[in-house]
Amino acid sequence: MENVILIVHLILALCLIGVVLLQRSEGGGLGLGGGGGGGGLVSSRSAATALGKVTWAFAIAFICTSITLTIIAAQNSASGSVLDRIGGNAPASSTALPEVPTGESLLPPVSGDGGSLLPRADE
Repeated sequence: MENVILIVHLILALCLIGVVLLQRSEGGGLGLGGGGGGGGLVSSRSAATALGKVTWAFAIAFICTSITLTIIAAQNSASGSVLDRIGGNAPASSTALPEVPTGESLLPPVSGDGGSLLPRADE
């Protein structure tokens, strides 16, 4: 069920982007651009356009799917921790830890004549 709502949510997001991009760039989108009339969301010009109504419908559906996905995620997270669902157990403290290498084993090897294998600056 959650996957179906998520797919619908993604399709609504793409449709909402497309419809908003199709609208006029001079402030007709959702009636928020001003338009000089001072009416805002209740002006007759913004309510009369078909793209404005479709935009509102997609926006309301997008918000509804967002709230639904949030509720589903909250219900799923109330059942327990992610580690509980994986089923992994922490290692027991009585198990032996791997041996940590000493500082000498981390040094580069030394050549047979006692010199270092690292290049010198004067060569």
